[in-house]
Amino acid sequence: MNARIPVAERGPERTEALRDRLERDLLRRMGRCITDFGLVGEGDRVMVCVSGGKDSYTMLHLLERLRRRSPVKFSIVAVHLDQGHPGYDGAPLRRWLTEHGFEHHIVREDTYSIVVDKLGPKDGEQPQTYCSLCSRLRRGVLYNVAQELGASRIALGHHREDSLETLMLNLMFTGSIKAMPPKLVSDDGRNVVIRPLLYCPEEHIAQLAAIEAFPILPCDLCGSQENLMRKQVKSLLAQMEALAPKAKESMLAALTNVRPSHLLDRGLWDRLGLDVARESEGKSSAVAGEESGEQSAGLAALRTSYGPDGTRRLPVIGNPDDQAGL
Repeated sequence: MNARIPVAERGPERTEALRDRLERDLLRRMGRCITDFGLVGEGDRVMVCVSGGKDSYTMLHLLERLRRRSPVKFSIVAVHLDQGHPGYDGAPLRRWLTEHGFEHHIVREDTYSIVVDKLGPKDGEQPQTYCSLCSRLRRGVLYNVAQELGASRIALGHHREDSLETLMLNLMFTGSIKAMPPKLVSDDGRNVVIRPLLYCPEEHIAQLAAIEAFPILPCDLCGSQENLMRKQVKSLLAQMEALAPKAKESMLAALTNVRPSHLLDRGLWDRLGLDVARESEGKSSAVAGEESGEQSAGLAALRTSYGPDGTRRLPVIGNPDDQAGL
């Protein structure tokens, strides 16, 4: 594998070529996710939630590229929520949105004070993690804003790693097999949440964001908590990838290639009318387990590219170095 060269040290021509390859790959993956799950339809007004991080900037950038070339007509409105963090400065984001001609709205709601008041460190106690409460408060505000703006879709910037980390956290701590849904209807039925980046690797998003020089806003709330279990799971996934290259891509493919009869969910068996597993349903997994070396790697690559019915489920990425020009 070629050594990675920081963007700042690349020549202009090579940087531009890398940008084009990354953008094409991410657009292909996003387009596949949108098509697979019907995330955006004719006439939709998509409210893109822009936190100021690399993921939401990239999502907005790619959705705008897709909007311009898509035969399906839809509109975009960017929304940023100022949560009242100490030292917050949203001016770089506002300038960027204005300079790039995006319709946008900046909403201020002091959720930070609520989170700190409820979960901040008390005498003699360990501080609690803020993510869950912060997320619920933020989601409630964004749901209301979407209604005010007439948005039919709320787009969030969760990517492949976010989904895999959620899967691992649920396996480890909640006893459930559950990742992130690509399309979700809110409990009250008013809003539809979409995640068009779920097929996209975080590494490629970070590289494109660096090349585009998006003005990243730091997160001074949850980002300051270094002991978050999600961060430890991210590190665990990185170790797995080091031991088994393409492990993350294979895990993502596994989420599209589920064998219900090989799980122990009795309720799922009943809902699907299953009474026994068929030997042929598990044959590909068994064969892969008997192979080793290049044969096993080849089977894993095949499963990544194609679903159980032989149809293509994820883009064939081949060697990631070839795709990204690294």
